[in-house]
Formats: sequence, structure tokens, C-alpha cells
Amino acid sequence: MPEAVIVSTARSPIGRAFKGSLKDERPDDLAAAMVSAALAKLPAFDPTGDSGPGLDDLYLGCAEPSGEAGSNMARVVTILTGLDNVPAATVNRFCASSLQTLRMAFHAIRAGEGQAFVAAGVEAVSRYQDWAGAGETGARNHNPLFEPARQRTAARAESNTPWTDPRLGGRMPDIYIAMGQTAENVATSYGVSRADQDEWAVLSQSRAEAAIASGFYAREITPYERRDGTVVDRDDSPRPGVTLDAVSALQPVFRREGTVTAGNACPLNDGAAALVVMSYDLARDLGLEPLARIVSTAATALSPELMGMGPVEASRQALARARLDMRDIDLVELNEAFAVQVVASARELKIDPARLNVHGGAIALGHPFGMTGARMTTTLLNGLRETDGTMGLATLCVGGGQGMAVVLERLT
Repeated sequence: MPEAVIVSTARSPIGRAFKGSLKDERPDDLAAAMVSAALAKLPAFDPTGDSGPGLDDLYLGCAEPSGEAGSNMARVVTILTGLDNVPAATVNRFCASSLQTLRMAFHAIRAGEGQAFVAAGVEAVSRYQDWAGAGETGARNHNPLFEPARQRTAARAESNTPWTDPRLGGRMPDIYIAMGQTAENVATSYGVSRADQDEWAVLSQSRAEAAIASGFYAREITPYERRDGTVVDRDDSPRPGVTLDAVSALQPVFRREGTVTAGNACPLNDGAAALVVMSYDLARDLGLEPLARIVSTAATALSPELMGMGPVEASRQALARARLDMRDIDLVELNEAFAVQVVASARELKIDPARLNVHGGAIALGHPFGMTGARMTTTLLNGLRETDGTMGLATLCVGGGQGMAVVLERLT
């Protein structure tokens, strides 16, 4: 059975939504720039197929594929990058959208249905049509169907009434309840204190600050030229000098007596990333040095109200398929949608904090939903290379109650 390997990565800086460095950039432009950058690192490979095996497909993850991100944006990206003869599909698994594209490339190669794929992801929250002008504190689902559910969940936070959806006859939970409400549920159900969350948030910021100072992120960021001709080459969201006292002073956002604040949750962001995935045989024939082998993946589901615990079962399944356990993993990237779900998931999985998000996570860097899986994969490979590690795990929780994970083996 063919092995699937990652041969190239590119990720943009991460902009802060509505007021940051990428707020005026279209998602298709962001994605096209990163796809082009990832392919440009492979001069021996002709993606058009004119001089040998080319790209078999391009998969693009996006959590809100509408408006400028609609009309099968992936196909728009292939046209923008001059790959008219390459098919393309836009994929939505919310926060794990671009990890799903990596999984699809992995599966296609293992099945013998292609040798070269782009697995990419993008999110331009600043360009969401119904969020325009809302600002970060006005985060609401762009689909008005979910606004009543959001209002109901806020009311239930005060009254402790059951989490059921009257549109479904009381038989099912609200599926897309406010993500902050799910974080509060995790805090209550798994006994994660406000202090636990704030301490992790400060650790994430301080680790990111140290990584930036060392040049770690400069190695993985592809500078992006904006439409006005200026170039962005660093992430907007990290805050140097964050202290525990400052984070502890912030007020809860989602429940009056809650624990989730703007300081221990990720911000809203814009950005794109791309990975080139090939069969090992094709990479060898082209004289390429693969960065990593994709060992295993998993996608799982759980109650939407506890979506933050999605990484737990997904990681267990991916590790079992790889015939590994957590002791075999050198580094873990666990997406920091909220500090509470990182702390709770890490406890359940018995992850050594010294191996977890060692260069900071989404609380510091940001979480452009469709981009994040590919960004985490890029950071994981960068981290394994820096620490001379071999085995890595990337995992995320997913809005709506899902989890995803991938196990990678560094090769170079």
C-alpha cells in the first residue's frame, strides 16, 4: 500500500479579524498565495502534469464557505494559481477543515487513486458578510438560523434548564450553541478552574513570545503581499509581556459566574496555509526529501455541548491505528480554542505539558478556523525538526461536537 508523505508547507501570517493586517484580503487570494508558495518549494515537480505526474486534486478547507469563500472556492484557487487542469473541492469540517483535507489526500494516496495533492485551508473572518462591523465581541454565527439557539443557550446558562432544541421536539441538543458555552460546560463537567485556564493562557502567550524571539515562527511563515503592495510577515495576535495578574482580572464573557474570558480563549482571525502531499514513491522519483510520513488519522464525534473534549477520543483512535500510545509521541499540537478544553483534554490523555504546544498555541497565535489544521501540522513539523523529535500528534475539537487527530512521523 503506498505511503503518503508531506513534502512542502506554507502558511501565511495570522491576522487579527476586523482590525488586523489581513482584514482587507480576500480568502481566495490568501489561499492562492499559500498554494503557490508551497508548490514553489518543489522545483522538480510540475503541478500541471505537462512534464510528468502532476497534481491529482486540490482540497481546500473552510469553515464558512459562503460569500467570497463560496462557489467552490477551491476551484477558484486552482484558476488563480494557473492550475486550470487540476480539479478542486472545498471542504467544511469547521475547525478541522484543513486537517480533513490532509486526511483526504492521505486516503487517496493509500487507496492508489492519485500521487500528488494539495491539502490547504483558509479563513477570512473579517470578510464574513454578516459579521462585518460586529467586531470581535460581536461574534455570532453568520447563519441566522443559529441566532435563536445562541439566545436560548445564554438564557439556559442563567436558569440551568436542559439543553434541548424545541425545533426538534426536545429530542436533540442545540448543535451549534455558542462555543463559549461549550467551554463553560467543559469547565463544570471536568473540574477545570478559572486559575487553571488563566495559567495555561499565560503559558501559551509566553511560549509564543519566546518562539517568536528565537525565530521559530519566522521559519514557517510565508510573507504575504497585500493588495496595497505592503508585506506582512508576522502574526498579529501574540501579546508579549502578558501576566497572570492581567489575565486574571478579565471578566467572564459567556456566563455571569463563568470562567471563560477573552484572555483564556482564542481570538478571531484571518489566514491561510497549504501542504503538498505525495506518495513516497513519487517524492523519491523526483529526488525530494519528504518532511514527514502520515501515519494515521481519526475523526470522532461527541455531544455538541462538550465539543471541546473532541481531541480525546480522536487522539486515542489515531494512536491505536498507529499502534502507539502517548508515551511514544514527542510533541503534541492541541488546538487552543479555549484553555479549558486544552487542560481537560490533556488530563484525560495524560499528555506531558512539556510536550504540549511548546511554542504556544491558538490563544496566542490565533485560530483562523479553516486554516488551523494545516497551520498546526506546519508548526508540529517545525517543532519536531527543532527538537529532533520523531513522532508528533496534531488534534482539534470541532464545533458541533467532533474531534480530529493525525499522527505524523518526521523524516527530515
